[in-house]
Order: sequence, then structure tokens, then C-alpha cells
Amino acid sequence: MIFRPFWIVFVLGISFSIILHPIYAWLVKHKLPDWCAALLTILFFIIVLCGPMLGIGTIVFNQSQDLYRSVVITNSAGTFLASVGDHINTILPVGFNFDINAKVAEFISLILSNTAQIFSATFSTLFSFFLVLLIIFHFLKDGTRWKKALILLSPLAENKDEQIMSRLGMAVNGVMKGYILIALLQGLLMGIGLSIFGVPHPALWGVLAFVTALIPMVSTFPISIPSIIFLFITGNTGHAIGLLIWTILMVAIIDNFLSPMFISKKINIPSLLILFSVLGGITLFGPVGILIGPLTVSLLYALISIYRNEFKQS
Repeated sequence: MIFRPFWIVFVLGISFSIILHPIYAWLVKHKLPDWCAALLTILFFIIVLCGPMLGIGTIVFNQSQDLYRSVVITNSAGTFLASVGDHINTILPVGFNFDINAKVAEFISLILSNTAQIFSATFSTLFSFFLVLLIIFHFLKDGTRWKKALILLSPLAENKDEQIMSRLGMAVNGVMKGYILIALLQGLLMGIGLSIFGVPHPALWGVLAFVTALIPMVSTFPISIPSIIFLFITGNTGHAIGLLIWTILMVAIIDNFLSPMFISKKINIPSLLILFSVLGGITLFGPVGILIGPLTVSLLYALISIYRNEFKQS
């Protein structure tokens, strides 16, 4: 119960320490002390992570405010939204009415409030980030020794513990380097495509595309399809076709080349189970469930594999 308020921080810190361990090992290999190698690894992590996040976060916050002003306050997009609403209502059965202005206003207010909440909770965020860095430092420096102590305490055979640890390490790498990295790449490419083909507020929609890309089988379609429809409705047919081709090529390249390279070999779990593990993890634990869900299913797979092998031997 004492450690319960910080379990998310522990999960993130341990996961990042697993990801960063090759850098730490390389520094130790070059005769640096353990504490110095861990500190330099953390400095590298801060530079690579914080710089882009602060820049993108500022742009997204400004664009979300501009979008809120244009749609809700000044109503400069009222004509376009009215035409879209009329098209939708012609498709719906008689008696059903879809108020697109209200729905869009609610959606943008949700985005703006959540973005503002992230910036307003500065102290809490910085404190949690500091704790994550502290955990990374100690797990890089002492993680190997702690791992050996945990294996000695475990009632399972040593090779079984090693198998579980190996599977969890592969799952962390698969989720962090695979799903999150690929989703980040998809969001970046979608933002670039939206900017090239003239969709307003591309950074905001690119970040939302990153969020939707974290869900397996969903990808960036909830952002790309409405953007293509928007370009068609506003008369930018050439840009709409260009964005459609961009999206198809982006999805094809990532799904056919990058996903098998980063994910399949590391996690080795069917896509359907990954989908429900991500959705279930988000439902139970919030955003960190994107990581917790696949890790839990991967641990279950490892335990089932050990049980099956032991059953065969007996």
C-alpha cells in the first residue's frame, strides 16, 4: 500500500531502464564507473526526450487554442460545419438529427482541457519525471545485481526465471521500441502529410494520429479519413487525392516493413490479443495501460510456455 501511489512511476522507470541499458552497457564497456555511465545515459535520455516533447507540446497547445477560437468562439468554420452536417443528416434515417457544431465543440473542448491540464500540473509532472529518472539511474546501476537476487529468491528453477525475465525484456522492447516508436513515426508522417496538403492545424492532428496509432488495427485512419473528406468537401480534390496516396503509402510501408521488424520478433503475440490487451490496459490503468496490457499478456504467454514444457517433461 505504501508503494501503490508510485507503481506507474516504477513501471515507467523500469521500462525505460531496460530500453536504455544498451547505452549504459556501452559506456561501462569503455571503462566508465557505473554511476557515471548511468548519469550520462540519463542526460542522453533527457536531451532526446524533453526537447522534442516541449517543442511539440507548445505547438499543439497553441494550435488547439486557435482551433477552439475559430470553431467555438468566432464560428469562422460555421459554414463548412453546416455543410458537413447537412450531408450527414441526409444519410441518417428520418427523425435523426446530428448537430455537428455541438459535437465538434465538445471534442475540441476535451482536447484543449486535457492539453491545458498537462501544462497546469507542472509540479506533479516534474516530480513524477524526477522519480522516473531516479528509478532509471538506480536500475541501470544496480539492476543486474537486483535481478540475480530476485532469481535466487524465486521458487522456480533458475532457467525458468531467466526465461520469464527474457520474455518481459523482449516485451518491453517490443512495446516501447515497436508500438510506441512506430506510432510516433505514423503521427509524425501524418502531421507532415497534413501540412503538405493544406489541412489546418497539422501538428494537433498529428499528435492525435499518434494516439490512435497506439491502438493496433486502428492506426491513423480516424485522422486521415476525415482529413481527406475535409479536402474533398472544400474543393481541394487534388490535395485530397494526394493525402489519400500519402496515407496508403505510409500505412503500407510501416505495416509491411517496420512493424514485423520491430514488433513481431520481440512480442510474438497475435495481433488480436495485442489489440484487446491495449484496450483493456487503457480501460483499467489509463494511458500507461498501453504498456501494462501487452506486458501482462506477454508474462502470461511466458508462464503458459513454461507450464507446457514442464507438463510435457512429466
